[in-house]
Amino acid sequence: MMAGVANETASTPLVGRAEEMRRLTDLVGLGTHEIGGHVLLGGDAGVGKSRLIAELSAEVQRAGWRVLVGHCLDFGESALPYLAFSEAFGRLAVEETGVATALVESSPAIARLLPSHRMLADGTEQEEPTEPAALFDAVSSALADLGRQAPLLLVIEDVHWADRSTRELLSFLFTRQVGTPVAVVASYRSDDLHRSHPLRTTLSEWGRLATVSRMQLGPLDDHQMRALISALHPEPLSELEVRHVIDRAEGNPFYIEELLAATESGGGQLPADLADLVLVRLDQLDAESRLAVRAVSVVGRRAPHDLLARGSGLEEHALERALRAAVEANVLVPVGDDSYAFRHALVAEAVYQDLLPGERTRLHAAYAKALAAGDVRGTAAELARHARASHDLVTAATASIRAGDEAMSVGGPDEAANHYELALELVADRDVSAAVAVADTRFDQIGLAVRASAAAAAAGHLFRAIALAEDQLRALPPEAAALDRVRLLHALVSTGLVTDSNLDLLALTTEAVQLLPSDAPSALKAQVLAVHARANADRARHDDAVRWAREAFSIADDLGLVAVAADAATTLANLDHRAGDPNEAEEALVKAVAKARSAREVTAELRGLFNLGVLYYEQGELDKALGAYNETWQRAKATGRPWAPYGFDARALTAIVAHVVGDWATACDIVDFRHESPPPQAEAVLTTVSLQVAAGRGDSSALETLPRLRPWWNRDGFLAIICCGACIDLLGDSGDHVGATALHDDGVAAIAALWKSPNFQARIRLNALLLGQMASIAAHRGVVERAEICRRGDQLVATTMEVAESGLANRRRRGPEGTAWLERVGAEHARLRWLTGVDPLSEDDLVGRWRAAVAAFEQFGHVFETARSRARLAAVLQAAGRSTEAAGEISQAHGVATRLGARPLLAELRSLGIAVKQPAAQAPTRRDLPLTARESEVLTLVAEGRSNREIALQLFISSKTASVHVSNILAKLDASGRTEAVAIARRKGLLPS
Repeated sequence: MMAGVANETASTPLVGRAEEMRRLTDLVGLGTHEIGGHVLLGGDAGVGKSRLIAELSAEVQRAGWRVLVGHCLDFGESALPYLAFSEAFGRLAVEETGVATALVESSPAIARLLPSHRMLADGTEQEEPTEPAALFDAVSSALADLGRQAPLLLVIEDVHWADRSTRELLSFLFTRQVGTPVAVVASYRSDDLHRSHPLRTTLSEWGRLATVSRMQLGPLDDHQMRALISALHPEPLSELEVRHVIDRAEGNPFYIEELLAATESGGGQLPADLADLVLVRLDQLDAESRLAVRAVSVVGRRAPHDLLARGSGLEEHALERALRAAVEANVLVPVGDDSYAFRHALVAEAVYQDLLPGERTRLHAAYAKALAAGDVRGTAAELARHARASHDLVTAATASIRAGDEAMSVGGPDEAANHYELALELVADRDVSAAVAVADTRFDQIGLAVRASAAAAAAGHLFRAIALAEDQLRALPPEAAALDRVRLLHALVSTGLVTDSNLDLLALTTEAVQLLPSDAPSALKAQVLAVHARANADRARHDDAVRWAREAFSIADDLGLVAVAADAATTLANLDHRAGDPNEAEEALVKAVAKARSAREVTAELRGLFNLGVLYYEQGELDKALGAYNETWQRAKATGRPWAPYGFDARALTAIVAHVVGDWATACDIVDFRHESPPPQAEAVLTTVSLQVAAGRGDSSALETLPRLRPWWNRDGFLAIICCGACIDLLGDSGDHVGATALHDDGVAAIAALWKSPNFQARIRLNALLLGQMASIAAHRGVVERAEICRRGDQLVATTMEVAESGLANRRRRGPEGTAWLERVGAEHARLRWLTGVDPLSEDDLVGRWRAAVAAFEQFGHVFETARSRARLAAVLQAAGRSTEAAGEISQAHGVATRLGARPLLAELRSLGIAVKQPAAQAPTRRDLPLTARESEVLTLVAEGRSNREIALQLFISSKTASVHVSNILAKLDASGRTEAVAIARRKGLLPS
């Protein structure tokens, strides 16, 4: 039954309120025999009270309830008594006239609440006044009558604006049992209840009643906010945009909606309508309190009392009165023993945005003066901010440099880069630069530029780091000292070596070497020679690279420069690896890492660890590679550099290795950045790596990310390779083989242009993937199209051979992975010719090719590609009449495909004529699946009583990853806890008895 309430459609989806909805329905008695619970629903403005009530109303109406809704309005002293009840009964009179007429007949006083009886009259008649007691009885009787007809929900919204009469009538209803199923929900804004608000005392009284329950609706958590953002904004946003909305909205759904609208319009400031809304409460304060609140907004979200006392312009007693009034009005809240903060971040933003320019400058200047004089404690970053805003550029520059140094010392490269860049911007003015040099005799503008570039790189903003160094190089005057140019060249090349760019690194390092003075060795000379060696190695000039690296190591060793010595040693180890001596390379890398770690040279340590992972991976020692990469990543996080080169690269490669060994859950966990704020390039890389699992599972929706990732192909070759490979499969498996071919060609062209060579080794893998897609469709095409497909296949094989030969010519040993993909190219090409009938191989040769591909991938350890190769080997064996052999391959491939949830592979196996049940979701059912090697290790440690943290330390993984492994083990063993899991594992023989 739907009567007495407007059927309004909510514009905002109800997200993250499942538990609150369950509790609310329980309290009013939905689905029980005890209907009649009363609820006081509180929460800040915009937090979703009305939305939750609308959902409750719809829910009870579906269950056959009647709903009456009335709203209290902010009429100040002119509030009409019982307005909410007039609205509720008035809407009933319009929608169910007969029901309303019957109520008036049985309880005549109800007529006084109907809108038709409350309009302005001509004054000729004067009705007798109705006693409140009679009206209260009439309302109670009317509600009881309605409850007899059907369960009734009465909703009174915004009780913080209720007049005294309405509050008294609610008190009467809360304390009186009407005897029929009637529930009341009253909502109010918690943030409107200042110290003297009349509802505060009333709420306390209502809360003590046995029939009344209080429920506070809090803000959404991070996960729920993300879900709401996705629902409101289906088009993908960058993590930076999402994080910006989350940080500003602080869990308020209405604010999220408004901020998203502002994001779409491209505005950076708080939307005017939203600013007006959050400033309403400020207008209710007296002049002194408004001044104090404005003073707090200039300090920031949190303001120490001492700083306010020296900068606000208010006398101590006046300031205390003003702050007390702001606290009582719920504009500010006390924080700790000596500070104040805004109740919500957007209030601070709106107040600051509303300041007059002169007012803002004056307050910033007062705070800067107090901080600079040491009158109050503060940070260099705070001083820099206030000085800059008050146009004291010299103080701002010196404080920014100091703030950058402080940020770097505590592992905050992102903040340090911002401070250094601000200082660079300020000292670009020669007068400011000269004044800073007088204020601080240690000031070095070139050194500042070098620090800024290094901080940007450590924060993961690699192209920004390059741009900073290039800009300073361009700005160098002709008469600048040679060493100044050398320092900037070194900074530029140091970043250029860890990312893809259009820089001629060898030319730059050659110039730097030539500019170095020929006198005694120096630290700078060792650093320059070390990067010169790496630039030579990058161009495959092996002998020159060895010579320069040895000289750099010698100088660094003599001078005790541990970081440079470790860097040079790492370069030499990499050259040994390329030359075919992995054992010696491993030994050298282990020593370099140990030496760097003992000297706390983090960058050198990370580079050594990362290259150790590369060595293990290229040797096919995947467990060791996973450990080395994960240790690099964890070490980078522990030192406050999660996005820095080597550390972040190791994170991406940890996920890739996890994907290779078949631990797709861990791979997905590693690339999940939803609770982080990665730089744009890092976000693109993590998104790209996640495509590998999406491709294996046939999740074509992942292609929606391609438009955002495609621009990065021209800047990051690693990203382009991973993205291109995954999307070839995603497009091909979804039937778009033309798109897969075009994407392959586009990717190869982009990478070849970026790396200035078409013969990059990963092209073999991309060719193999495209050949596989081509072979899968060739048999179903016409004669002419089959011939064209075969011609294209021949071209792919020819380019593959060129790439393979060029790799050997550049002294690159082909590892297990390269061998596997090369075998796959030959097998796919043979399958293509066999399926089209164009110069096909014999069945024995064809089977041999696919057995070689299976063996190569199995030796390398690539679980999914081994299974996919087995499926195609099985198809060949079936065609050759060797069904028993085919069945064995199918069984093994099917087990892997089921465990991984690899839907395209399961479809391929189903096409071979076996019954394969397609999984209902992307992820397979976990119960009774075999444990992975990593899960077995974790299970052993669980049996020893280790905690997740102890397991993480033991296996060099994060605590979060350890937790994921434990959850997977519990699911696979169908265990409710760790103890039960260990017992089940022992019964199954998974652990020693």
